[in-house]
Amino acid sequence: MNLKKRGIIFLWISLFIIFTSLVFLVIGCNSNYLISDINKRISLGIMILGIILLGYSIFLIIRYKYRSNFKKVKMIIVSSLIGLYALGCSTFLFILYGPCDNFRTWLITTAMATMNHQYYCKWFYSDEIINDVLNSNYVKESDESSNPNLITFDKNGNYKNEYEKEILEHDKDDLYKIIKFKVNGCDAYLAAIYDPSKISVGISKWLGRSGQYIYDMAKEQDAILAINGGGFFDPNYNSNGANPLGITISNGKIISDAAYNSNSGGVIGFDENNKLLLLRNINANEALNMGIRDAVTMGPFLIVNGKTADIKGNGGWGYAARTAIGQRSDGIVLFLVVDSNEFRTKGASMKDLAEIMENYGAINAANLDGGTSSAIVENGELLNDPIDSALRHKTRGIPTIFKVVK
Repeated sequence: MNLKKRGIIFLWISLFIIFTSLVFLVIGCNSNYLISDINKRISLGIMILGIILLGYSIFLIIRYKYRSNFKKVKMIIVSSLIGLYALGCSTFLFILYGPCDNFRTWLITTAMATMNHQYYCKWFYSDEIINDVLNSNYVKESDESSNPNLITFDKNGNYKNEYEKEILEHDKDDLYKIIKFKVNGCDAYLAAIYDPSKISVGISKWLGRSGQYIYDMAKEQDAILAINGGGFFDPNYNSNGANPLGITISNGKIISDAAYNSNSGGVIGFDENNKLLLLRNINANEALNMGIRDAVTMGPFLIVNGKTADIKGNGGWGYAARTAIGQRSDGIVLFLVVDSNEFRTKGASMKDLAEIMENYGAINAANLDGGTSSAIVENGELLNDPIDSALRHKTRGIPTIFKVVK
């Protein structure tokens, strides 16, 4: 092998080594979760050797530039591959650590909100970086519980805006109306239910052993419309949706009264006057004494007594498939479900949910369980397109639903 050819091969090898070690070194400097300190030092050492080899290869190429070379086609192919690899490494690092923080914010807030996928961001970012992002994206909820006196059931024929027109224009015999639109490029479904007395909480027939698919629950419980309900315990991040979080009440009966260890949200339920109440720091018996007939537990609370939560950035929960429930002062209840995209990188943020509920006149609104659980069913059929963690177009078993029964 002549010396110029050797120099070209060394050039290719050195560039591969430099950019590979650079990726590991930069990741290691920003997080010790994936790249330990010892591996960071090894990466630095390898990169230095790569730089030395690069210098030597350039010397050989220049020193023996008149010697015979590789065939032109081979040179173009290999050089293009090395160039693409170097460009890919540079782009990867730029996206993760560059001056534009959109991807960084999305990854950290989405991963940290899921609990079971936090390692996705910890691989690449230190606790300090993660905390900085979370401190810039959060939901500061009102300390209040909802005031039932603000739900007056007064009907006003005047439309304040285009959103009210969508809600209020309907046939007088309609029990509900579904409005479809887009949120961040994803399908969203808003159901306006005109008679809140028809709404109640449905539970899985296998509660305590397993959750149940929403469409099966809806069919078996004669629901013409249903959305997923509250959260559920997810030990080892592999739950079957058997045990609901916190308080669950169905038709005036206590289903669960577990501790809800969260600073976000609380009890979301309807009282005997068909008013949606959002309640904090309360147990199941206290809820019954307040007249709560159907309730689940989840959060955060997005709007309480007409006051929207202070939401910074995307709210700290990232973007995902979401479900929310709200009620207007005229009593109309709003069911909201937003899909994610095929790769679960889009959907709605908490800020999006709050803005939609505001637009449609909700005086109280709360986030329900999201992700794969987010689903809306009409007459036993899924309207939206849930996507699970394996990127399959399917929902999962859940313990509770909000249902509309004639």
